[in-house]
Amino acid sequence: HYHHAPQPYKFGYSVKDHHGEQHREESGDGGHAVRGSYGFTDARGIHRQVHYVADHGGFRAEVKTNEPGTANQNPAAVHMISDAPYGHGGYGYGGHGYGYGGLGNGYGGLGYGGLGYGYGGNGYGGLGLGGLGYYRYGY
Repeated sequence: HYHHAPQPYKFGYSVKDHHGEQHREESGDGGHAVRGSYGFTDARGIHRQVHYVADHGGFRAEVKTNEPGTANQNPAAVHMISDAPYGHGGYGYGGHGYGYGGLGNGYGGLGYGGLGYGYGGNGYGGLGLGGLGYYRYGY
């Protein structure tokens, strides 16, 4: 059994056609930090640009958009008070739990899953469904 240390990485793409433009780029430091952005502009001029960081401080995103029905807000700010006992080991349901995505006005917001759920951090969802791939169809 070989154990490979995480390696730094970087990727990106941009696609432009008669429907609009989509782009994404991301880099990881090979340790515990990931930074990236993604966005789109559709044929009507509706756009969304998301910059995100996932590191020891958790997942944080900034969304800039002109999507109808949106307003300046911070829907992911959560103050959680728990009486649950603290323990080590075992399986957990990471970080901030799960919810229904950020701006989610038919264009997909940050996608189904808001901050995501999973084991130890960003888990499932994250920028998930509705991030880029499904925005034209309103998922």
